[in-house]
Amino acid sequence: MKLNTKHIIFIIALFASLISFSQDKEYKGYRIEGDEVVFSFDSREYEKATDDISGDLRDFNDLAIQSVVVSGNFNGWSKKKWVMKKVGPNRYELRKKIDDFTDEFAWEFKFVVNNAYWAEPSRRDANITPAVDGDGSRLNVYNLKMFTAHPDENGNAHFELKGHHDAKKVILSGTFNRWNEEAFKMKKTDSGWALTLQLRPDIYEYKFIIDGNWVEDKANPYKRRNEFNGYNSAINIKKSVKFYLPGHSNAKEVVLSGSFSNWSSNAIKLKRTETGWTRTIKLHGGKHHYKFIVDGQWVLDPDNSVKEYDGDGNINSVCMVK
Repeated sequence: MKLNTKHIIFIIALFASLISFSQDKEYKGYRIEGDEVVFSFDSREYEKATDDISGDLRDFNDLAIQSVVVSGNFNGWSKKKWVMKKVGPNRYELRKKIDDFTDEFAWEFKFVVNNAYWAEPSRRDANITPAVDGDGSRLNVYNLKMFTAHPDENGNAHFELKGHHDAKKVILSGTFNRWNEEAFKMKKTDSGWALTLQLRPDIYEYKFIIDGNWVEDKANPYKRRNEFNGYNSAINIKKSVKFYLPGHSNAKEVVLSGSFSNWSSNAIKLKRTETGWTRTIKLHGGKHHYKFIVDGQWVLDPDNSVKEYDGDGNINSVCMVK
């Protein structure tokens, strides 16, 4: 939420994915379907609205709704860009591709009615965050939240906690949801507790919260020291990336070399095909520089227009993984 001389702006946050599925739980204000984030607004779920000019609260029932817009830090808090479509007497929706969002773990947003009133979620709602003014001072209003990770039984990150059968509630909390203490409730199994997420490629830190007690994943030896002089468990999510060099049918050997292999000249050899050379490898999220080595000669990727200089003045092809 932002505050300037006359305007108060508020907030939500979000999860996202790169595969096709339906989120088994719809958080207020959005859900995830396949590779889309579906923002949803139902006027019956709101009691109050804040006047954008005066900052005064109004009863929601007093508003004659003509338009609803999704506004957040992902679109510069615009009150006009992301217009929602009416899909029922009280309901509006807007679909956006997950790739429309950058790699931030969480986002903040709110719904704007008639380009003039900010819909106020109740503090009883699960996915809210306190709004703050421009100086960071907490205001007496709340906003919705959305994260870029989400539960998915076919996801790429499985978390399991053995035992603790007498626990009443186990939460999975980590950098993928800004250490939220409620959002990711684990499911009880015959052997303990489990939850599978769909995560973007990156290195994440996490812990389990067992009836309020924070514990590491003892089955995972990969850990990172935290600011409390303890440790968080960590997981490295990678994505399969296919590299392809067309032509060069007369070449004897083609090697893929890049920042991901310490620029090794022999570690990642490509396989010959009828039309060129190819190899699929797993990479972590972020930017990677690379080149092909064709019989000892270093060449750029002819099918990739994205290129950058490195620290030594060389031009490399660039692969972005997200």
